[in-house]
Amino acid sequence: MKIILLGYMASGKSTIGKEISKKLDMNFIDLDTYISEQEKRSIPEIFKSKGEIYFRRIESIYLKELLNNEGDFVLSLGGGTPCYSNNMELIQYSKATSIYIKASIPTLTARLLEEKNTRPLVADLENEKITEFVAKHLFERKFFYEEASVILNTENKSMQEIVLEIKSVLN
Repeated sequence: MKIILLGYMASGKSTIGKEISKKLDMNFIDLDTYISEQEKRSIPEIFKSKGEIYFRRIESIYLKELLNNEGDFVLSLGGGTPCYSNNMELIQYSKATSIYIKASIPTLTARLLEEKNTRPLVADLENEKITEFVAKHLFERKFFYEEASVILNTENKSMQEIVLEIKSVLN
């Protein structure tokens, strides 16, 4: 079984992924961490030195590599992964269950303000501009996210409720 978590940055994909992988006794893989390990540099360093086009190309290559892996795992994607290089098609044709981790614009904005330094796409934005940036970006990406097998609204839900909901859709 492969479970793929997708959604906007700061939606909670990695946090939820780690938790669900523990509950289901499966390996957890964060795609950005995997890419960093393979490339031997951080995602911000890759963006800075090689650019976004290079990053999106290798992101798709590593996603394919993981999807072709025989093992079971929970995979957390980067926020943009489903939107580039026909990655959503790859996910849909794999035997994985894809879950869109959906959070509201105010929730995403609040989280991004807290994590601003570690998020290359918003690091240089003024705080007042983040809500507008998130709304615009989310509008552009929503089409891809909503192609997931499952749409899970996480708003005002505890981790326990989210995990139970994911477990119920897998059975």
